[in-house]
Amino acid sequence: MTAAHVQVLEGEVRFHAPNGGKSGHTWYKVYGSLESSTLSPLVALHGGPGAGHEYLSPLTKLYEKHGIPIVFYDQIGCGRSTHYREKVGDDSFWTFDLFIEELNNLVDHLQLRERGFCIIGQSWGGMLGAVYAARRPKGLKKLIIASSPASVPLYVVGNNRLRSELPQNVREALESSDHNSPEYEKASAFFYKQHVCRLDPRPDDVQTAFKNLEEDSTAYLTIQGPSELVITGSTKDWEGWKVAHQISVDTLVLNGRYDEMTDICVEPWFRVIPRVKWVTFENSSHMAHWEEPERFLQVCGGFLSG
Repeated sequence: MTAAHVQVLEGEVRFHAPNGGKSGHTWYKVYGSLESSTLSPLVALHGGPGAGHEYLSPLTKLYEKHGIPIVFYDQIGCGRSTHYREKVGDDSFWTFDLFIEELNNLVDHLQLRERGFCIIGQSWGGMLGAVYAARRPKGLKKLIIASSPASVPLYVVGNNRLRSELPQNVREALESSDHNSPEYEKASAFFYKQHVCRLDPRPDDVQTAFKNLEEDSTAYLTIQGPSELVITGSTKDWEGWKVAHQISVDTLVLNGRYDEMTDICVEPWFRVIPRVKWVTFENSSHMAHWEEPERFLQVCGGFLSG
C-alpha cells in the first residue's frame, strides 16, 4: 500500500489531568484503518518525555508493508496536546500514573480494548510502556521496548563508560556544571552524534523532537533532568525491572550497538520478562528506526504480525 492511499485520522480527546488545574486534551493521529485491518493496531509511545510523536514517523512503514495501523499521539506537556509549564519541578504531577491514565483514556476513546492492541515505546516511552504492560491492561497483545533502560542507575553506569571513551577535551567539557555553556553544548552534541542519532544530517523529524524539548522542557526537566547526561529528575533511582516479571504478553526488547542505552541497562528486561526476545542493531545508536530502517521494520513487523 502506498502512502498516498492510506487513511489518516487526526483528532483530540479530552483528558482531565489529575491536579492539573485546567481542562486539557490529548492530540492523536491514526495512520491506517482501524476497522479494515486484521492486525492489532500499534500505539506508539514517544520518548523524552516531551519529544513528541514526529520522530517516530518511520513506523508508518509498518502499515504500508505489513498492514499494521499506527496510533501516534503527543503526550500531555508537549506538541499539540495540553501543556503544563506551570508544573515544572512538580514530581507529584508528572508521574507514571498520569501518563498511564492518559494512555488508557486514548485507548478507550479509540475503542481498542475489544479488537486488541500492541504498544511500542521508545526511550522514555519504553519505560512507560513496560510499567503499563506490568499492570496487565485489558486488550494489550504485544509490547516492544525500544532503547529503554530497565534501570536508570544502570543507565548511568553505562553512560559513564561511554563518556570515558570520548576524547579528553569532550570529557572535560561534560564535567562542567554549566550545562548552558557553549563548550558543554558542543560536547553534548558530540555525545549525541555518537550515541543518540548517528545520521548526519539528522532527519527533519528527529530535529523536531529536539525542537519540541526546547519549546517545552517541563516534563523532561522534572522526570529526567537537564540532559541525557545529567539525571537529576524523579526517575534517577527508577528500577523498572522490579515489576517487569508481571508483564504477561510477548515482548520484544531492542537497542543499538552504539546506543546510549547500553546492554547493562537493557539486560534486566531480558532476564525478568517471562516471554521476551532481545535484538541489538549492530549499526545503530538510539534510533534504529532511522539508522537501520529496513531491518527495524523487518524485526518489528515480523514480531507484530507473527
